[in-house]
Amino acid sequence: MTGPLKPPSYALPLVEVSITQLDLSCLAESGAVFDRLLALSPGQIVVDLSECRYLDAAAIGLLLDIHRRLARVDGTLVVRNPNRRIQRILHHARLDQVLPIVTEPPSASPGDPATRDESRPVEPALAARGGQKGSAV
Repeated sequence: MTGPLKPPSYALPLVEVSITQLDLSCLAESGAVFDRLLALSPGQIVVDLSECRYLDAAAIGLLLDIHRRLARVDGTLVVRNPNRRIQRILHHARLDQVLPIVTEPPSASPGDPATRDESRPVEPALAARGGQKGSAV
């Protein structure tokens, strides 16, 4: 009988990346950035696509590659805030069945007191928090 499984240890529990362009024209640079991020052994990478207006098949391939590489070490890739067009692209490519895709309500501008509620923090539907995978948060 084997002993209990030891939870994986990550150098960084969470890495967040905001992407404004993700297509074939910038694939080499984006791939190099993700290679560096993966070398940091993160437990989770959150790719924020809120400022990205388009992605193509090359970008989908890159996201799948990152997902596979993270899954090998029990890590997770999360896509956050894609616009409706990108959501449709991800759906047609069936990435929404492979990757967690999180949408957060737009945050109010910091100077707008009518829309801010200082008493409670706004959290996304799927919170990306630090800590060991499997630990209670």
